[in-house]
Amino acid sequence: MKRLKPEKLNVEFRFGVTPISPIIDRHYTLTHSDITGELFLTIGLEYAYDKIGPIRDELLAKWNYDNNKYILFAYVYVDGQHGLSMTALRNRIFVKELPLALEAIRYGDRALFQNYPMLDSSPIFIHFYSMDPYFNRIEYRGTPSDYIGI
Repeated sequence: MKRLKPEKLNVEFRFGVTPISPIIDRHYTLTHSDITGELFLTIGLEYAYDKIGPIRDELLAKWNYDNNKYILFAYVYVDGQHGLSMTALRNRIFVKELPLALEAIRYGDRALFQNYPMLDSSPIFIHFYSMDPYFNRIEYRGTPSDYIGI
């Protein structure tokens, strides 16, 4: 697994969000540059649609509250523009890179986790979104504490 390089992570807080609030309505948009290897984490009250490119290789996540517990729910768009073989490739890439992406969220929003330590034990669910039923699924991916790598 690749490890996060903090110097390659750029974090932006948008209007209405601070490093420690709110929890509910907190949305994460994680994008990257294939050229520089930099990661870009935008934290706002909605997803940063202006940061999403045509390739659709971003991770979107948000906090939910259900049955008296917080849940981090994330989405990745698996379908490719060139058929099933591209969908399968994109799926493999997302599965491989997901730990790095979740570590980037955990590290980039570390003040929130320091202020609300119970969030570290919240379950993480990832929706691998695809029109193909084989690739369209929701997976449990541990808790944020599993992604404290630094």
